[in-house]
Amino acid sequence: MDDTPEESRLVSGRTTIEAPAGVVFAIVADPRAHARIDGSGSVRHTIDGPVRLSKGAVFGVSMRLFGVPYTIRNRVVEFEPDRLIAWRHFGAHRWRYELEPGAAGSTEVTETFDYSRYGPVWAAGLRLAGFPERNRAGITATLVRLKRAAESDARAVG
Repeated sequence: MDDTPEESRLVSGRTTIEAPAGVVFAIVADPRAHARIDGSGSVRHTIDGPVRLSKGAVFGVSMRLFGVPYTIRNRVVEFEPDRLIAWRHFGAHRWRYELEPGAAGSTEVTETFDYSRYGPVWAAGLRLAGFPERNRAGITATLVRLKRAAESDARAVG
């Protein structure tokens, strides 16, 4: 039996981006930009959805995991412009970006893989399959790519 506290079912990474929150949010709220910033290597491209996400928006993504291509549909379940966005698909886990304005126009960004909504059996299965550590590595790489993209975008408009 798994007695891991739900709080430990959060896998997060954090970085400071030298760009305003609006610039960073424009990237994470545009499903077509997800392949640009994905550090996991699993996001191929967006196949449908709005240009800018909002609460309740649905978007489809072409993915590849363990060498197997597939398509997934996601729904935005948390949304606060320039501050917070999270989506989920058929599973109970969420991918979340939290943005906090920092000094001199910078933004503190936290990306989280949240699997706290799973019961103990499913959570144990995700851990046995290696998803928390795999996603930790993906988050680290994604934040590097998001930082590069947002800082480039900020320079282009500023």
